[in-house]
Amino acid sequence: MRRKLVLLVLAVAVWLPALHLLFRPRDREALTAALALRQRAFSLQDSSAERDVLHRTNPEWDLMVRTFSVLSFANLALSESARRAEHLAVVDVLIARTLRDERRAHEAFFLPYVHAGPFKDPAGRSLFVDGELALMLAARQLVEKHADYGPLLRERVDLIAGQLERAPVLAAESYPDEGWTFCNTVALAALRLSDRVDGRDHGALLSRWVASARENLSDRRTGLLVSSFTYDGVTKDGPEGSTLWLAAHMLQVVDADFASDQYQRARASLLGQALGFAWAGEWPEAAEAVQDIDSGPTIPWVNANAGSSGLALVGAAAFDDEEALDGLLTSLHFAAFPVHDDTGLRFAAGNPLADAVLLYALVEKPLWRLARAPHLEAHR
Repeated sequence: MRRKLVLLVLAVAVWLPALHLLFRPRDREALTAALALRQRAFSLQDSSAERDVLHRTNPEWDLMVRTFSVLSFANLALSESARRAEHLAVVDVLIARTLRDERRAHEAFFLPYVHAGPFKDPAGRSLFVDGELALMLAARQLVEKHADYGPLLRERVDLIAGQLERAPVLAAESYPDEGWTFCNTVALAALRLSDRVDGRDHGALLSRWVASARENLSDRRTGLLVSSFTYDGVTKDGPEGSTLWLAAHMLQVVDADFASDQYQRARASLLGQALGFAWAGEWPEAAEAVQDIDSGPTIPWVNANAGSSGLALVGAAAFDDEEALDGLLTSLHFAAFPVHDDTGLRFAAGNPLADAVLLYALVEKPLWRLARAPHLEAHR
């Protein structure tokens, strides 16, 4: 009996370190192609049971899945020039649908508490919608200009710049008296991409936003950006992974040093790794955990959070953190149950937004590279 127990312990000791090899994806190009195939079909459907479930679960996700999909297919249009028209067709469908649905934005894209009171900003607009639509339009124009989108992008950028300039700490609202770092950094990236398209320069505003964020929107214990705040800049919720990974990536085209600092701080505070697997927590140990629908469940003891781990893929890819990216992809294939069929690839434990985030993480390089290039190269 003792001998069997020793052999069992030895077998586990040998087997556990090799377990990750069974789940590590070896062909990222094939993974990308399978995800893109399904995401294209999902994007081109004006309605589906899957989209209805996503919308009922959280209408914000309905807008976000469109944004990540537009960014993904804009990147694919840059990296696969022979299929540029095909990829841009998906982008145009999603932009047109979003412009249409924006007419009923409060019902289409917001949780019910959007009706809790008036926006503090006199324009009464949400940076959530304006920023994501502006980023979609700017990405499309940066890849290849569309005559109809030029005036729409310029108008949207002017609205965003006005919202930011009027806010006490240069950070605008997503909901009444509630600003989100996630949305503010998306809007800042939209301004930067737009400047590459039309030659304007919002650099001074972007620099002032970063300076204000360092002063007013940073957690004093960790140095990480907080996730939400009042219109006056008072912190509501502290640092959270599902905001930080994406914010750091968006800030790469705004202030590369600040972006890298935020990523490294988030990595040190939130990323877990063991035996070839990786995962991310939603809150630093020093911060108070606030469970919400965006964060999703957290597995105790290891502090693995679904929402943060998903967005950590974007951060790891954006900052060329191959060790983290490889571990996160391995964990995804271990725990999220990939489903392959004739429509492509999806993960049973996730939803279309999670799949769209993963696709974006795998393809995000070309658009950001172009956004950071000298003007002459960006307009080639």
